[in-house]
Amino acid sequence: MTDGKVAAQVARPHSSPSSESAGAVGVSQLGYLGFEVSDLGAWEAFATRILGLEVASRRPDGALTLRMDGRAARFFITPGPANDLTCLGWETTGEPELRAVVERLRAAGTAVREASEAERAERGVERLFCYADPAGNPSEIYCGPSLAAAPFRPSAVRSGFVADEQGLGHAVIRANTKEESTRFYSDVLGFRLSDTIICEFYGHHVDLSFFHANARHHSVAFGDKQRKRIHHFMLEARSMDDVGLAYDRALRDGVRIFQTLGKHPNDGMFSFYARTPSGFQFELGWGGKQVDDATWTPTTYDCISEWGHHPPDAITPAPRPDGDPAKSAARSTH
Repeated sequence: MTDGKVAAQVARPHSSPSSESAGAVGVSQLGYLGFEVSDLGAWEAFATRILGLEVASRRPDGALTLRMDGRAARFFITPGPANDLTCLGWETTGEPELRAVVERLRAAGTAVREASEAERAERGVERLFCYADPAGNPSEIYCGPSLAAAPFRPSAVRSGFVADEQGLGHAVIRANTKEESTRFYSDVLGFRLSDTIICEFYGHHVDLSFFHANARHHSVAFGDKQRKRIHHFMLEARSMDDVGLAYDRALRDGVRIFQTLGKHPNDGMFSFYARTPSGFQFELGWGGKQVDDATWTPTTYDCISEWGHHPPDAITPAPRPDGDPAKSAARSTH
């Protein structure tokens, strides 16, 4: 942050993918995410009440699939103790594109396994390969996703989501080093750099790079090591009001807010961050920028937000001697 002011864009050199990889056929979108969770009931309530997702299917063991658009499933929620990411599902536009990425994965020394028929059926895709990225994040790449039998009817998020051909949203994931993951996601999977943020944020050093696969500003981002495989995932609503209403629902339901409403300088997203039942975060936003590769120039920013996105603890008024911060706040308005 820069004393509450909008930070300037700082031009700094970037390590760009090679010209060959920049034009390579690659991933077309973030198709789905999988999580292993210890409390399926809490996740179902959270996903439907707060995020506005729809339960698409249930298995006898309680596992859930969730949808948010015309796809049959965007989230695969399975029971277990990990409370972490179990798969990043990357979509390609067809089988030739899938084969090209699999060949690059193998040429880069990545162990790749073709999924079984049962695994393909579970994901609802025509062809599927499994691998781990350099940081060990379990990943899948596929083509031919299943569409839902009926249109998605928005409930809590009444405007619906920006998804479909732009994908689920984005995920910020673990990396061993930013440089290692940049080479992998750019040269092997075909992502393009959108921009970078390097700054200090309430005592934490932030050094993140953001990569796009389609017009969405970024589908994946990473810095260096973090405790869980995933820091947060983002869903984009089609109206600003739906973000505010979700924020209110989260407050009413006692969901822990990590960052208040704010606006990012790089993707222009108006959003907030809060805790999932598994401990990692989610971001719900509106108004993200669209990237045109013909005109887009990656930029390095020196702030994480133009305004807002404060940790609530940092802006909570200190209690007065009478012990009633509410009275203190009321007095300060007169």
